Amino acid sequence: MKPIRFFAGRTAGILVLLVVAAGIYLFFNPRAAEPVNSHADLIRLDSPRPNQSVISPLTILGEARGNWFFEASFPVFLTDWDGRIVAQGIATAKSEWMTTDFVPFEATLTFTVDENIYSNRGTLILKKDNPSGLPEHDDALEIPVVFAGTGVSNNPPPVACTMEAKLCPDGSAVGRVGPNCEFAPCP
Repeated sequence: MKPIRFFAGRTAGILVLLVVAAGIYLFFNPRAAEPVNSHADLIRLDSPRPNQSVISPLTILGEARGNWFFEASFPVFLTDWDGRIVAQGIATAKSEWMTTDFVPFEATLTFTVDENIYSNRGTLILKKDNPSGLPEHDDALEIPVVFAGTGVSNNPPPVACTMEAKLCPDGSAVGRVGPNCEFAPCP
C-alpha cells in the first residue's frame, strides 16, 4: 500500500510542477496582439488612422496591391456604430493598377451623422473589388473611426432609475428620469 501512495504523491508533485512551469511560460511569453491592419501586405491606409476623428468630407489615402482593384477602383463604405451605411464611394487608383506592386489610391466620402446617435464611433471599410462574386475572393480592411462634432462622448454612462412614482397635485403620476434620476416635473 505504501508504494502506491509514494508513486501517487510523486505523480501529483510532478503535475503541480508542470502546471506551474506552463503558467510561468505563458506569463512571460504572451501572444503578440494582432495588429490593427492584418492586411498590411495587401493594403495600407495613410489617412485616416485607426480611431482618428473624422469630418465630412473625408479624404481617404493609401496604397493597395494591384489585385485589390478591378478596373482601377474598389468600393469604400463608412458605417455608424449600429452598422448602418453613412456613406459609400469608390476609391480610385492614382497610377497603373495592373501590377502586383502597391498602387496609391484616393477616395472622398461626404456624409452627415445624426446628432442623436448613441455613439460617435464608426467603421471605415475598404472592400477588395471582387468581380467574380465568389466568397473565397472577398476581403476587406475595417478601420475604427470617431465622428467629430456629434456631441456624444465615446461611452456614455448608462442610467438606470428606480420605478418609483410621485403623485402630482392634479392626480397624475410622474417617474424618475436621468441622468440624475430625479422626478420629472408635474404637468
